[in-house]
Amino acid sequence: MINEKRIRLLQKGDATSGPVIYWMSRDQRVHDNWALIFSQKLAIEKQKPLVVVFNLVPTFLEATIRQYGFMMRGLQQIEEELRKYNIPFFLTLGNPENEIPSLLNKINASALVSDFDPLKIKRIWKRNVAKKISIPFYEVDAHNIVPCLYVSNKVEFGAYTIRPKIHKALPEFLDEFPKLKKMKNFEVDYVSIDWEKAEQSLKINRDVKEVTWLKPGESSAQKVLKDFLENRFDSYSEDRNNPNKNALSNLSPYLHFGQISAQRVALTVEQFYSKHPSSKSFLEELIVRRELSDNFCYFNTKYDSFEGFPDWAKRTLNKHRKDKREFVYSLEEFEQAKTHEDLWNAAQLEMVKTGKMHGYMRMYWAKKILEWSKSPEEALKIAIYLNDKYELDGRDPNGYVGCAWSVGGVHDRAWTERPVFGKIRYMNYSGAKRKFDIDGYIRKFIT
Repeated sequence: MINEKRIRLLQKGDATSGPVIYWMSRDQRVHDNWALIFSQKLAIEKQKPLVVVFNLVPTFLEATIRQYGFMMRGLQQIEEELRKYNIPFFLTLGNPENEIPSLLNKINASALVSDFDPLKIKRIWKRNVAKKISIPFYEVDAHNIVPCLYVSNKVEFGAYTIRPKIHKALPEFLDEFPKLKKMKNFEVDYVSIDWEKAEQSLKINRDVKEVTWLKPGESSAQKVLKDFLENRFDSYSEDRNNPNKNALSNLSPYLHFGQISAQRVALTVEQFYSKHPSSKSFLEELIVRRELSDNFCYFNTKYDSFEGFPDWAKRTLNKHRKDKREFVYSLEEFEQAKTHEDLWNAAQLEMVKTGKMHGYMRMYWAKKILEWSKSPEEALKIAIYLNDKYELDGRDPNGYVGCAWSVGGVHDRAWTERPVFGKIRYMNYSGAKRKFDIDGYIRKFIT
């Protein structure tokens, strides 16, 4: 069974005799996917074939071959896995606002299902697709455990306001997934995807190299989860803020691309580790903090700009706008890790080399960009650009909110006033030095 509160009818329409189409986007997996489960339920009820389509855009925000490569190798695995269930997988290339309606028309689709995404660009795609079609169009929140539009109908002030709402709803929504069923047969003309041609169609930066330390796809995500719980979960609570300790889950790229379900991760932790000391802090990050980010990006469409900051933060940053900055760096200097501070440079190089910066250093890194930029607008722009270009999990609500928290006090409170920062929370070198062995961290990335 699927909880109907996960489903939203975006547009009514008249069904045809053709297949049900699941337009996969944010949740790139075959199993534990409420959007695919709902699409199959619809198809079986209507006695229609089921088709999954992914639309590959030639360019997406600052994504490079690093992110596209990770994503496309995961999608290739999806094509193979869906074949076991007699579900054809289509890959369209180009602008989804044209490609999706064109495919629907070509195969006489009877209904369209999409997965929920709070980002502006995805919502615009859906709105423009809806204008060109006349069949029913559904959206399913397959990313959040408690659906974003169910838990709240407004921007939440912070974790402390959304947490009780999520915890109250968790017993209803943290349920086991039904298994995907094998369809009768393809019933749709289907040609295997030319993945090489698809890759060549991309108009992206190929200088930012793909990573080799993390393997993409659904099965790899499950292995990483197993490895984390068996080998690093014990030290997560104590060591997660120490960049020199290997205590983090490394699940964020998989969660970002939807190659693993946050709900499956939470169910596994609840089943086997519910009384573990690390359980509470890990589930807080996995559920409350992630869902808070979706809430912010959905209800505040200025999530990536100064205008999206809370009023108190805008006031204090404006008041200190003309403060003298001891150092001011250009985007190029930041990108090439050419600041005066080895700790910041090491964090930047960690991200450039590995596609993933430690969570504690991400906060420090963005705070220093604010301190060393001409304006808060410039700082936010630089932080988002670098995060989206190099991080495997960039272009994500968590990334936008992380930058907005660091630079603009989003989901935070006013702190002691100081130059440049005003009342925005401050982080500094000596504070980091008290927390962990910064020389050891620097040596890892600066040779």
